[in-house]
Amino acid sequence: MTPDDEKFLCRAVELASQAGASGERPFGSLLVDAEGVVLIEDHNTVVSEADITAHPELKLARWAARELPAEKAAGTTMFTSCQPCPMCATAIDRSGLGRVVYALSSEQFEEVKPATPPLPPVRYEGPALFDEARQPIDDYY
Repeated sequence: MTPDDEKFLCRAVELASQAGASGERPFGSLLVDAEGVVLIEDHNTVVSEADITAHPELKLARWAARELPAEKAAGTTMFTSCQPCPMCATAIDRSGLGRVVYALSSEQFEEVKPATPPLPPVRYEGPALFDEARQPIDDYY
């Protein structure tokens, strides 16, 4: 970890603090290019947007996928206050970002957050209608 990495990681934690102080969940992230220029930063807006996907990591990954050429995205680093959740990690992978640096691991987060009751499991059924479901895939590829 370089001194610049620490500086950007401190900024992610600062964004998380600002989010928490404003009533949002306390998570923050920023995306920095290979030259050390901050391209975009954001914090969690799950509460204010009533959107369970409004995590800052997801918002930055989506922005990068829309706005950056692949070679530029590959040279970026996302600095984030907490290790990305599986949803965000998948988006980060798909967006082609080069690196993620986080302050708090998922395990550490679970140790310090208040206990919440587990959600009831979702029941999944399938696969079904293979021939019908594969047709749009075959037509596309």
